[in-house]
Amino acid sequence: MNPACVLTIAGTDPSGGAGIQADLKTFQELKSYGMSVVTSVVAQNTTGVKDVHHLPDSFIREQLFAVSEDMPVHAVKTGMIANKEMMQVIKDWVQTIDAPYIMDPVMIAQSGDPLVEQEEQIYLKRHLVPESTLVTPNIPETETLLNRRIDHEEDMKEAAVEIVEQLGAGAALVKGGHLKGKAVDFLYDGYQLHSFEEERIDSANTHGTGCTYSAAIAAYMSQGYPLTQAVEKGKHFVTAAIRHSFDLGKGDGPTNHFALRREVFHS
Repeated sequence: MNPACVLTIAGTDPSGGAGIQADLKTFQELKSYGMSVVTSVVAQNTTGVKDVHHLPDSFIREQLFAVSEDMPVHAVKTGMIANKEMMQVIKDWVQTIDAPYIMDPVMIAQSGDPLVEQEEQIYLKRHLVPESTLVTPNIPETETLLNRRIDHEEDMKEAAVEIVEQLGAGAALVKGGHLKGKAVDFLYDGYQLHSFEEERIDSANTHGTGCTYSAAIAAYMSQGYPLTQAVEKGKHFVTAAIRHSFDLGKGDGPTNHFALRREVFHS
């Protein structure tokens, strides 16, 4: 029997903790067949982004259609999309496939620096968000999408609803990792709010958590799991990856993409 196939469209991370590398590791661990389209080649590590080279939009288009004309795509996720030209290419392509689209709106670096200029942020909100099955912003990304502060859980709940009802996303998962207290995320699926809570892990090794979380959701959805169950399982996966993270590098270390194996082995 052939596996479920899931495609990531994102930038690279040569240190292996985030971006396409993290996505492909996650897909493999969760038993989906991973495929990738590179948008930007990024010189980064656990301490931050050093430089970036954006691929031409025409070449991104060639990659997308090279995959989809030959391989099944059961789910797709996007990460870093740097400019309007890339966004337009991806939007046009997404409209040609029949698969869940999970958007990780990578706009703010872990340092707090913007990765996407304001004009591109507006374009993403107006043109790509409405194409998504699910958008998965953290607190800074949610604040950017809605142009207002998110200070507590009630703000998160309201924001999840607004991203769907005002920006047109199919569903929104607002992640609470940047707030203090419980590690709780809120999903609005267009009908009702759901909350997902796991233990908050006291660790600085969180490089690539957003990529890993959204990739896990995409992997589970490629296998046919309904949205709420895919989010619940994805939340458990990323929590385990943080719990058993690695003290690698001089900055925020990477998560452990094969942590579930460890937990099963030691349970």
